[in-house]
Amino acid sequence: MVISVRWWHNSSVRPLTTDLTRTDERPYFLWDEDVSVAEFRQALGVAKPRERARLIGKLMREARDTDVWAFVTPREVWADLSSIRMYLGRRRPFWDYLLNAWHRDGILG
Repeated sequence: MVISVRWWHNSSVRPLTTDLTRTDERPYFLWDEDVSVAEFRQALGVAKPRERARLIGKLMREARDTDVWAFVTPREVWADLSSIRMYLGRRRPFWDYLLNAWHRDGILG
């Protein structure tokens, strides 16, 4: 499933939410896409590897670090980090530091 980007505003765009249990609303980190929490979860589950890496990278780049784990596990991220890394943008140093520290401490297996 590929999520298309909408760069224009229209009145039928779902409202943004920070409450990720509101599955019919658009998560705050997808401010540029009219995709609900439920649709984002579904996309993560069915996306091909490259698209999944892009989606996870966007999640890790735009969402609060604690909210990332509502959608993926640290082990999933660690396993695919080489594919995800290119999508992390300005957050790449943070995630590299955190995940490498967790790996070094044995948290990621």
